[in-house]
Amino acid sequence: MKDIELRYTGLIAACGMNCGLCIGYLREKKPCSGCSLIKDANMPQACRSCKIVNCDLLASTESGFCFDCEKYPCSRLKMLDKRYRTKYGMSMIENLAYIKDQGLDEFIKHEQEKWKCKVCGAGLSVHRKFCLQCKTAYEVATKY
Repeated sequence: MKDIELRYTGLIAACGMNCGLCIGYLREKKPCSGCSLIKDANMPQACRSCKIVNCDLLASTESGFCFDCEKYPCSRLKMLDKRYRTKYGMSMIENLAYIKDQGLDEFIKHEQEKWKCKVCGAGLSVHRKFCLQCKTAYEVATKY
């Protein structure tokens, strides 16, 4: 299991996704490096072909985050946000608002606490409703 203190560095995608919470990043065999880092063969196809990751408008943003885009929030981000709110109880748009208001460092600190297993302290995955290490079920508060 990757160390919770290290896994967030460079892993906050332009859309507000914390790639450190992704099951693709957390898997033992051939883990993904995350959306904002080097695209590698281990990156899931859905992430490699993501319209947000590959958006031409991101290059013109000052911060590299979608909240600085002239089209924010675009329809793609809204659809992704709706899917993650519905399936996983996490909002990319809320993440981006937190980053914009509080800064990336504060967001990362908040994420480290929010996504830490209360039983064993391991990092949790947004894509599973149980700790990958101790198998304890959990629920995440959706509001900041």
